[in-house]
Amino acid sequence: MHEEETIVVVQREGRVGIVTLNRPRQLNALNDALMDALGEALLSLDADPGIGAILLAGGPRAFAAGADIAAMVDWSYMDVVQGEFITRNWEAIRRVRKPVIAAVAGFAMGGGCELALACDIVVAAESARFALPEIKLAMLPGAGGTQRLPRAVGKAKAMDMCLSARQLDAHEADRYGLVSRVVPEEQLMPEALALATAIAGYSLPALIAIKESVNRAYEGSLAEGIVFERRQLYGRFASEDAHEGMKAFLDKREPGFSHR
Repeated sequence: MHEEETIVVVQREGRVGIVTLNRPRQLNALNDALMDALGEALLSLDADPGIGAILLAGGPRAFAAGADIAAMVDWSYMDVVQGEFITRNWEAIRRVRKPVIAAVAGFAMGGGCELALACDIVVAAESARFALPEIKLAMLPGAGGTQRLPRAVGKAKAMDMCLSARQLDAHEADRYGLVSRVVPEEQLMPEALALATAIAGYSLPALIAIKESVNRAYEGSLAEGIVFERRQLYGRFASEDAHEGMKAFLDKREPGFSHR
């Protein structure tokens, strides 16, 4: 089977879509073909009414070891401008409305770190290592790294990582707020899948509203975020699931969500 047919593997486990990056020989280096396939997989699962959450995984040695330098070494300024480098396919993840959970083991370097930062929840194995080493190539993190990293870990840590290529282990990344939780290596996929399954079992409209609201806090001002949150809250009262959830709570039973 050709590489282009297998570089992203998509599976379904109940209401969870599992997307696995599959360029192990290249440590999942993020070339255009991989990012095209990843965007297609994510948007397809986002449009699938039977899916409530998406789990994004790499391999045991690397979640993703960064951009494919061999592919870009001879590109010119106009090559990247006219080809809409990064914008053309990386922005697909911002269009995903459902929660995206990253399961990170091994290296998450450069673009791999940026890909994890673009996800909603990051579950890291103890082997996970995060870095933005683009400075070593006289480049800069250009897939959101200089923008998302300071929002996640603060200016001081972000400056250190971007300017010195400092590498964080999983526990440092957890302390600084880059990841959501750290688990033993052998528990990474079981715990990440259990988390995704639990999330996918909740009302999809509520999940979408919460994700949009938290992202609004992450990206905008407090005043704007409060207004947005309030409108999302009011919108819950138009949802069948919200009324079912409240009635089930009062009846002391499990809710039966229709995801409407």
